[in-house]
Amino acid sequence: MRKKDSRDTVMLDEDDVIVLDNVTHVYTNALVLRNVSLRIKRGEFVFIVGASGSGKSTLIKLLLREIVATKGGVYVLGENLSTMKHRRVPAFRRRLGVVFQDFRLLKDMNVYENVAFAQRVTQVPNAKIEKSVPTILKYVGLAGKYKAKPRQLSGGEQQRVALARALVNKPEILLCDEPTGNLDPANSQEIMRLLDVFNQRGTTVVVVTHNKEIVDQMQKRVITVHKGVIESDIESGEYEAGEYDYEI
Repeated sequence: MRKKDSRDTVMLDEDDVIVLDNVTHVYTNALVLRNVSLRIKRGEFVFIVGASGSGKSTLIKLLLREIVATKGGVYVLGENLSTMKHRRVPAFRRRLGVVFQDFRLLKDMNVYENVAFAQRVTQVPNAKIEKSVPTILKYVGLAGKYKAKPRQLSGGEQQRVALARALVNKPEILLCDEPTGNLDPANSQEIMRLLDVFNQRGTTVVVVTHNKEIVDQMQKRVITVHKGVIESDIESGEYEAGEYDYEI
């Protein structure tokens, strides 16, 4: 069953967790996205691929409400981000998990504290934190590293801490911006295995990546962005390389 958002004409399905409706975005007179429309359903695993500068990172920023689309509607978890008041943004972001290429761990905190921090900012009771943090660290294979500082960890371990932090609050959507960009193939495979596990448990996963090998291997939905437009959207697809598909 679809419902109409009262502020515009887009129709939302009950299982739509991300909807972009004819979105255009311009940075200082540079057109980055042009008339982009897409829908991502609850429980999907989606790769967003394309060359550097194609608009992939802009899509992530729109979904996080770091920026507001120049034109069109952006809807995440039923909320219209284009009309969302600034004071509502922190509460909205707590419903999401985010993993970045550069980990973004708090260097002065150990592994346990880094993950617990995500719950403390949402005022989760200490008793619950003391149960949930060890549980999520066990899931990502870091139960024995909880006292370690980020500098004592490998890149793969740091990214697993970042993943644990993103997942500890059981977000409905997990957004990953180049999560394997700084990792070797073995650690990249492990991160993607973990993402797949949590997706199978119900978390909607959206991954921006340049890693063709992983995309081809996992056979998930693949959205290809080229020069600000969606060039293809394929179920159980592969990374469609073209003459424009290279690092800038």
